[in-house]
Amino acid sequence: MKHRQEEDDLYRKFSKHREEENRRIREEIQDEWERELERLTSRFQQEMQVKKRRPDAEIGALTLRHQQERADLEKNMTLRRDKKKESLTRKMLEHERAATAALVEKQSHEMMELIQERRSEYMAASSIYLDGEEAPPYPARAPAPQPPLVSKFHIYTDPAEFADVDKIAISVAQEDQKTFTDLVRQLVGRCASDVEKARTIFRWITVKNLNNIQFDENLRGDSPLGLLRGIKHGTESYHVLFKRLCSYAGLHCVVIKGYSKSAGYQPGVRFEDNRFRNSWNAVYVAGAWRFVQCNWGARHLVNAKDAPKPGNRGKSDSLRYEYDDHYFLTDPREFIYEFYPLQPDWQLLKTPITLHDFEELPFVRSLFFRYGLYFSDPNTKAVMFTDSTGAATMRIAMPAHMQSSLIFHYNLKFYDTEGDGFDGVSLKRFVMQSVVGNVVSFRVHAPCSGAFLLDIFANAVTPREYLTGEPMKFKSVCKFKICCAELQTVMVPLPDCASGEWGPTKATRLFGLVPITHQEALVFAGRELEIQFRMSRPLADFMATLHKNGVDEKRLSKYVQQNVSDDIVTFYITFPEEGQYGLDIYTRERGGPTAIHQNGSTEKEKHLLTHCCKYLINSSKRN
Repeated sequence: MKHRQEEDDLYRKFSKHREEENRRIREEIQDEWERELERLTSRFQQEMQVKKRRPDAEIGALTLRHQQERADLEKNMTLRRDKKKESLTRKMLEHERAATAALVEKQSHEMMELIQERRSEYMAASSIYLDGEEAPPYPARAPAPQPPLVSKFHIYTDPAEFADVDKIAISVAQEDQKTFTDLVRQLVGRCASDVEKARTIFRWITVKNLNNIQFDENLRGDSPLGLLRGIKHGTESYHVLFKRLCSYAGLHCVVIKGYSKSAGYQPGVRFEDNRFRNSWNAVYVAGAWRFVQCNWGARHLVNAKDAPKPGNRGKSDSLRYEYDDHYFLTDPREFIYEFYPLQPDWQLLKTPITLHDFEELPFVRSLFFRYGLYFSDPNTKAVMFTDSTGAATMRIAMPAHMQSSLIFHYNLKFYDTEGDGFDGVSLKRFVMQSVVGNVVSFRVHAPCSGAFLLDIFANAVTPREYLTGEPMKFKSVCKFKICCAELQTVMVPLPDCASGEWGPTKATRLFGLVPITHQEALVFAGRELEIQFRMSRPLADFMATLHKNGVDEKRLSKYVQQNVSDDIVTFYITFPEEGQYGLDIYTRERGGPTAIHQNGSTEKEKHLLTHCCKYLINSSKRN
């Protein structure tokens, strides 16, 4: 109640200050308007005295000009007033946010002191003494920032471990509480550890969807939604709210300020101003400081239109709340890819990096870490430079358990424009994507000098899900800026084959088709070529199409044949001339009631085939 009174006093102070400043601006603008209008009217009267013996037409024109100047003045004064109010509002909001954060800091300290005092009294009264085998008590004072000794993986491996406490957070979020004490007791009353306490608070904030709450204009501090009035006024952020709730739960928590690679950021951008300033939290749980980013962890409600009204629990079981678990207790070595604190100690790294190092780190998203991806080349940077031939290669490694399910996609466009074509050809045809072992490579061949933006996407699906033909949603995992200073070689686009990766890996992953003769995506051949596969399970039909820039596909169809003998599939290709070719191979499962179009859709009783894999072939007499 003491804290609420302090907050009420602070908001009354904010309101009074806003009223005073708005009144001051109105008076300043009114005074300025009256002076300018008096000057304008005086000049008009003087000109009328000079022209009073002139024809009526001239006097009428002068009057019209005066009326127009008055209208222009009124418009300009209105714009100046609005601009002043906007500037003032922005400054006041910054001041109010700082004042609110300072108050929450003070109150959090007081609450932690009170909780520690009561905890000590309870332990003394209960004669609780710790022996050497029990875990040490939660620290009374906030420890200094130090790197955690164990990773997030050692605390929990699957978010499902929090299913019970997550249900509590979702249930509490469907109600409104009048005090922070009531809210926190409902959230953490049944929690068995400090990690679970932090978890329920994190999930409550991510579920509550605070940005969409509808507030009444006359909101009292002791009303249910009055608890969140700081969100309404913009004076309290997710991070300050998380800190406040943690303190009421007896957890040490800090708000960290710094830079983030947030919305609008692109690889290669320097942090030279306040555009990408951000805040986040570190909470002390499991014996160490650990990062939490509630704002980035929040996700919209699936079927949000069916969300229950406050107090109505009717549909709670049928709702599925989405959030990003990556931003709960994120490991410092992953967090540093997106967030850079102003105070180096709060990197929580054994060896802190510089702001320049942060800018050079590859631009990755949370999905990159959720899939367990990593860069096989430690020299991979956010900005990659091409060699003299205009080529640069990005390599991403996958963990063994994801190799059979991860599918990648990419997009290439010019860095400074939305253009994605060059001389009428899609820039995608200047990128060769291939998979060898656990590494997926993207080799970019710049068609001209300049800067390009490579966006790499991924999705995890089983082969059977892929073969159903349902549209797949790819999400960005990382981006690169590709810089080509000069081009000494004329680059031509890849043959116009089906989209996606090159090489036989896709055939093995989807159809169990194992390459016998050619395991790599790039093949060097003479004027004839044989490519063989072994079927690990029965497949129905095969077809291959040959592509070459500037040559119609139908003209090349007679140069490709195939033969199936037992479990061996052989493709025979003859090349009408030297040059670079693309070979698309298609097949389908045997005995299925449906077949799959090349574009991924399904149609019953038709023998249509699915793209299996493709090769890039350089044909030359010398091979």
